[in-house]
Formats: sequence, structure tokens, C-alpha cells
Amino acid sequence: MHAPMPSLISPELLLSAYRHGIFPMADSRTDTEIFWVEPRERAILPIDGFRLSRSLARTLRRGKFRVTCNTAFREVVRHCAGPRADADGTWISQRIEASYAALHLRGDAHSIECWEGDTLVGGVYGVGFDSVYCGESMFSHRTDASKVALAWLVALLGRAGCKVFDCQFMTSHLESLGAVPLSQKAYMQMVADAALPQPQTLAQAYASLSSEAEDDDPSSSPGKLIAHSLTQTS
Repeated sequence: MHAPMPSLISPELLLSAYRHGIFPMADSRTDTEIFWVEPRERAILPIDGFRLSRSLARTLRRGKFRVTCNTAFREVVRHCAGPRADADGTWISQRIEASYAALHLRGDAHSIECWEGDTLVGGVYGVGFDSVYCGESMFSHRTDASKVALAWLVALLGRAGCKVFDCQFMTSHLESLGAVPLSQKAYMQMVADAALPQPQTLAQAYASLSSEAEDDDPSSSPGKLIAHSLTQTS
């Protein structure tokens, strides 16, 4: 007889935790318990400080991947929880996955997806509140897929009026893309300063960009606009 699935972490509790600089993790995919993490140091990716390499700019302009927003949220989370060559296990338990799926249904968690045809090959997801976006995890099954998803995310957050893009923990990969370390105290001040409505949602920013690309040149890739916007701000 299977043990009952633990109750979801309520959306209200999750959002309250994020507003206080805290987020949940688990010890394994099947772990039913969670622990709350409050890093002493955060990794922040300035919206206007994304480092766009020449090779990534070319990939964006070529439109190598079809990019969508909030189309396959749960699938992105599941891929992020999958096995990785550079990590043992995962902190994204089934309980955490289901809890974020519930948050997504409320419009408070978002994903960017990269596709090859009908195959999901990369993506990133996170939580949004006020003018803050907290990136949770990303995955890539093709070269540059996660970088393309992240580049789109940064550009769309800029269009939407986001003030803070929190990446939680610093990695060499994030540092190479422009992320900077910040103390928890300084981070909480940034969150307090960003406690104002965001002019657009991520989905609205995605729709406006797609429409702009279509009006500009129906045959061109929206990635050209993404690359241009990141080149202008970086």
C-alpha cells in the first residue's frame, strides 16, 4: 500500500517565504520533507548586465530553437529535476514540483521553453512577485538551449519592468553571464525597494515581443529582437 502524498506547500506560504528571502529544498526526488533555505549570499543577475557572447548572439539571431513562455511549465520542472552529469540527485522533490505547479496555475510561477520541433530541449523556471523574479532551475538537452532560455528570460523581464532577478546561488556559469554576489541583507533591501506592481507580466512581454517581431519582418526570428535588446543593455 502506497503512503499518501504529503500535502502541497500552499501558494500563500511559498510567496510569503520568497518575500522574506527564503525558499524550499528537499534531499531527493522522493523526499516528502522539505527544508527552508536562507542563503547568506545571493547571486543577482542585473537585468541590464547580462553578458551576451558573440556565439550566443548568433544562436539567438538564427532562431535555432523555437521559444515559448508558460507553455510547458510542469515539464520544465520535471526536466530540471532529472539526472545530471554534474550533480548527485536533485533538490526538486515530487512534492516541490507539485507545489510549484499549483503556484504556476495562479500565475505566480513562470517558465521559458526551448524546442526542437515538438521536443522540449531546454528551459528555465522561477517565481515572480511584485517586480522580483526568482530563478529556480534550468536544464539543457542541446548545446546553448538553457543559455537561449535564460537570454530570453532576461530580455522579457526587462520588457516587463522587473527590477530584481534573483538566481539564488552563485555558479561559475552564472558568473560568466554577468551574475554578481550580494549579501542577504542587501538582497532584502532590493526586494523591499521592488515591492511595486510590475507593468507587464512575463507572458504579456512575450506576446508583445512576438507581435513586434511579426510586424517588423514576418520572416525574421524574434531572437533577433532579443539579441538586439541584450546588446543595447549589456
